[in-house]
Amino acid sequence: MSADVKLTLAVLVAAATIMILNETSLSVALPAIMAEYQVPATIVQWLLTGFMLTMAVVIPTTGFVIERFTTRQVFITACLLFIVGTVAAALAPAFIFLLAGRVIQAAGTALVIPLLMTVTMTLVPRQRRGSVMGIIAIVISVAPALGPTVGGAIVNSMTWHWVFWLMVPLIALVLLGGWWKLRNVGENRNVPLDILSFFLSAFAFGGLIYALSSIESMLAGEGTVALIILAIGVVSLVLFVMRQLQLGKQDKAFLDLRPFAIRNFTLAVSVILVSFGAMLGFATVLPIYLQTSLGVTALVTGLVVMPGGVLQAIMSPFVGRLFDSYGPFPLAIPGAILMLAGVGSMILLNEHSAVWMVICMHVSFSVGMAMMMTPMMTTALSSLPDNLYSHGSAGMNTLQQLAGATGTAILVVFLTRGTIAGTEAGLSEAAATAQGSTMAFTFAAACMVIVVCLVPFVKRVNNEPEHVEVPAA
Repeated sequence: MSADVKLTLAVLVAAATIMILNETSLSVALPAIMAEYQVPATIVQWLLTGFMLTMAVVIPTTGFVIERFTTRQVFITACLLFIVGTVAAALAPAFIFLLAGRVIQAAGTALVIPLLMTVTMTLVPRQRRGSVMGIIAIVISVAPALGPTVGGAIVNSMTWHWVFWLMVPLIALVLLGGWWKLRNVGENRNVPLDILSFFLSAFAFGGLIYALSSIESMLAGEGTVALIILAIGVVSLVLFVMRQLQLGKQDKAFLDLRPFAIRNFTLAVSVILVSFGAMLGFATVLPIYLQTSLGVTALVTGLVVMPGGVLQAIMSPFVGRLFDSYGPFPLAIPGAILMLAGVGSMILLNEHSAVWMVICMHVSFSVGMAMMMTPMMTTALSSLPDNLYSHGSAGMNTLQQLAGATGTAILVVFLTRGTIAGTEAGLSEAAATAQGSTMAFTFAAACMVIVVCLVPFVKRVNNEPEHVEVPAA
């Protein structure tokens, strides 16, 4: 690869890393925010839910945006949105301004991730894609895992405002680097914006994310509004899909769904989605188990997940190089088994378990994630013809938001119901939470069984460029 290509990818990777790290680093600061603004947990949780909602609404537009505007225009817009949102959140005089800042941040983040994947698939030759996607895997899967560690260290020594302030100079430097050196990639088309598709997309994906985030209240019989929004989301999704299939025949789709007609892409994406949903749900339940059942601090909680995150970051580039040489199976199959072993062994944890055991189990899960995520992402996007990279990336990332929300919601339901049952049975808070955590980890392990079964059906894509016949919409 030329120096220009490496610099272009480096700028995009740096921007995406900062933005995704920001997504989860605020989670450990929620108690402090609740105390400062005097808001309950149900309200403060919108700082995380609102971020996911915005991502789910904006990402489907990126297929159109990347085709319509230049790489530099999309990148600069994303960075400026992120900076404005970050400063607004850091200065927020009231909770509503903090939430607005997070929404603006999420809009910038949603533009950068598909842009990074599309540029990578366009610039990097097939025989080198695994190595580069290994680095991108650090952004997609490691940065969210390390976010709580970074946030815990900041909150432990400074106020939660510094979680935002420390991001500002970092993203400003990346913006200046991109302004100076980032090149435009690919050709742009004057694609008309289908307003109906935009609103259907917003109602569909936004409604589904909101409903999934409210699944516990729906099960408790208190989610009438959430049920209505779920119905709107499902109807909008059906209409959205029908609309895209119609527009796809004219090559004017807002989000082209033809990538999902390619079997290998759909299988690889399915593996990614189930794994990603299990990972985010697992990452939500584990801190609650550690702090409530084992009684450790927020800082220690962050340190527990750090070895796995660091190992994953170190391994991902090497996994990418091995993928280029040997294909997905020698890596993805053992990786899926390691993930299953890691989360499956957590079923045995209780309120008396040692912290070092949790670290070992998390390391097993993280190493498996590193071995599997890069091969699956590279295989999925390499299965597409060049003209569908942007839409394939947008579709995959949109579904990842839905998968993350689904995995988190379901595991939290198991955690909550198990904890309530334990409390009613007379168990202590620590023991009841451990019981709920066991139920949640059991569901996550079941998801990983599905992944282990799916991985062998994903085919290796030849390194040599080939013509791919895309079925008609």
